Amino acid sequence: MAELLRVDGLCAGYGDATVLEDVSFHLDDADSLALLGRNGVGKTTLLATLMGATRRRSGSMKFRSLDLASTRPHDRARLGLGWVPQQRDIFASLSVEENLTVAAQPGWWNLARVYELFPSLQERRVQMGNELSGGEQQMLAIARALMLNPRLLLLDEPLEGLAPLIVRELLGVIRRLIHEGSLAVILVEQHARQVLPLTRRALVLERGRSVYLGDSESLRNDRAKLEGWLAVASA
Repeated sequence: MAELLRVDGLCAGYGDATVLEDVSFHLDDADSLALLGRNGVGKTTLLATLMGATRRRSGSMKFRSLDLASTRPHDRARLGLGWVPQQRDIFASLSVEENLTVAAQPGWWNLARVYELFPSLQERRVQMGNELSGGEQQMLAIARALMLNPRLLLLDEPLEGLAPLIVRELLGVIRRLIHEGSLAVILVEQHARQVLPLTRRALVLERGRSVYLGDSESLRNDRAKLEGWLAVASA
């Protein structure tokens, strides 16, 4: 597979505060990466930096061999970066269908395909964004990002605060997106045991630095590392 994203020696943060220190990793086309760590270690900051929403202090970011640092934030979606932020950021005063089409780009993902992936959105296509449940808003945020037809999908804690039934449904959707192999995925999540079975590789951050970059299955089977870095109790 061709290399899609390469991050080398990245240091970034907000204002005068540095959150990420010397973070390096790469991602191939249609690859998948679980981005893990305790609260406040820089996971969201890493995604925000890829999208141009933080202050990059040093290091490089290349997407499809292009320098992301010299690319304006609003142009990064056109390059093929799709971001589903923690806050979802759907348009509350637009209908479901308007949310999906307002910034859609031509490609594989269209209304028919996202409605097939999320049937409940089709049933609610004329409802306003603020009339949806939390789980439906998360589905809409993911579907809207897919309508950009990205090469890389960035998912920032998509399961947070959702009912177990919705969590299972979204895990199934994420599994499908990863295993269909049409796009690469970086998945931020607190619950390591839920997402490590889905992804091929994992990156663990601690105090803004990378402490693990490797195979997801190996990390999943290493109880000591899961307990030490992620406070995951032994099964």
